[in-house]
Amino acid sequence: MPMYEYQCEECGLVFEARQKFSDDPLTECKSCGGAVNKLISQTAFALKGSGWYQQGYSKPAAKPSCSSAAAGKGCGGCPKAANE
Repeated sequence: MPMYEYQCEECGLVFEARQKFSDDPLTECKSCGGAVNKLISQTAFALKGSGWYQQGYSKPAAKPSCSSAAAGKGCGGCPKAANE
């Protein structure tokens, strides 16, 4: 379950509440009963290693292969030979 932060408009108390995504946001301060606002919090995790987020979702682009017309001319007419 996610953790949400709230701040009271009356007393300024900042507190956390563990709630389901489907739960309604809190409206009252647990200390003084005043109105509260949900805060936008920083995340507390770091992505490390060589996972999908670093490599992206797609495969690397395929190297072009020689066309049959270029292959008939030998390696000199093949665009792939220029890169080798």
